[in-house]
Formats: sequence, structure tokens, C-alpha cells
Amino acid sequence: MVGDVVTEGDVDPVGAGSTLPDPFELAARWLPEPDSGTTPLMTLSTIGLDGYPAARTVLLSRFDGRRLHFHTDRASSKAAELAATPRAAVTILWPERSRQLVVTGDVTTVTGLEARLAYTARTRYLQVLAWLNDHELAELGPGERRARWAAFTQSHGDDELEPPPGWVGYAIDPVRLAFWSGATDAPSNRLLYERAGDGRWNVRRRAG
Repeated sequence: MVGDVVTEGDVDPVGAGSTLPDPFELAARWLPEPDSGTTPLMTLSTIGLDGYPAARTVLLSRFDGRRLHFHTDRASSKAAELAATPRAAVTILWPERSRQLVVTGDVTTVTGLEARLAYTARTRYLQVLAWLNDHELAELGPGERRARWAAFTQSHGDDELEPPPGWVGYAIDPVRLAFWSGATDAPSNRLLYERAGDGRWNVRRRAG
């Protein structure tokens, strides 16, 4: 975006300095439609088993109008961390639009049907990856990893793949959403929503 002019009107979360009372309405404007086939990358931050923050990049499987879904393997470190402390934050960045969304909340596992539908919607590469991407394979050399991949794809051909046994889905139920927008002709801006005890949302504009 170097050299581009991004005006405040282009990136202000809701325009004209106004605010929406419902953060999910604003999130729906920023995030792709559930059936769009677009799966943005997001940084998932959890509380590590050693007490330190842990972060990695995952795919946003879907936004269901309230919760953000993602999927992984039950043997992964993030699954163990979420079992111990079911809270997380995700950060989604749109550098080309000078936008960032940070969602913090409580994490629950999704139903088996939701997890299966998410697996079916993934590309063939990601479906195969879910089967093969384990600690054992990671310890092998590049040639052996490619050979294992080729053997798996050849043995299954064009058959429809079932989710692997360890496939699991999670959803973040937000308690806080921070919509950040930047501009090259004005200061950056942060719109912060925090869930109140009565189920409503407190909203404040903060410095970017």
C-alpha cells in the first residue's frame, strides 16, 4: 500500500463518525459471506500451557453471524491449550484496506455436523493436509514427506474424503471486538465493543 492514498472515508468502520449498536452487524460487513468460498487467514492467540501467550495462523472457517469458527486436530498444541483455558483472541488483517479486526472471547467446540460441513467445504489440498499433517510426518525429511503425500493421494484418487478422526472445530463467542481502521490523510481509529453484563454492548472510540 506504499504510495497509495487511503482516505478516512474509505476505511472508517461505519462512516461519518457514527457507530452501530450491534458489533456483529459491523463484523458481517467486514467478513466474507458464509458461502462465498473465501477463507481469510487470522492469527489465533491462546494461553499456552506454560502460561505464556501462544500464537499461530489459522483459517477462518466461517462467521455464523455471531461466532468465528476455526478447525484443527485434537492432537495439536492449540487444542490442548483450549482444553485447559477455553479463551482466545483472533486477529484478522486486511492491509490493502487498512483494516484490522481483533476478536476476544470464550471458545467452545462445535457440533460434529458443523465440523463435517467445514471439512467438506475445504479444498482438496487442505482435506489431505488434515489427514497427513501430524508430528510423525513433520520429523521426516522432505523427500519422505512428499512420498507419503503422493501415496495417500494416489490411493484415494478422486474419492470423497471423510474428516480424519482427530478433526475438531471450535467457535469463539466474542466478549470484545476491536475494529481498527487506518488512513493516510487522518489518524487511525479504533472502535471498541465490550459485552456488558446485561447482554448489551458498550462501545467506545479509541485512539488507533
